[in-house]
Amino acid sequence: MHWYYDTPMGWGGFLMMALFMLLFFGGLIAIGVALLRRGGDRNDGSALRILEERLARGEIDTDEFERVRKTLRSR
Repeated sequence: MHWYYDTPMGWGGFLMMALFMLLFFGGLIAIGVALLRRGGDRNDGSALRILEERLARGEIDTDEFERVRKTLRSR
């Protein structure tokens, strides 16, 4: 049951393989987190949509709508 004793890879090779596997999966997780965080930037369209809905309901007037819309687009 000593698999790595009799192979040319040895314990050093096993440790390197385990290290690279951890780096590989850690990299995949980091890429996934970065993509999820970047996906959060799409909220600017929803902010404009909410602003348009407030204008349609009469909660704000056109002057305030234009002021806030310019502010949103400048970011």
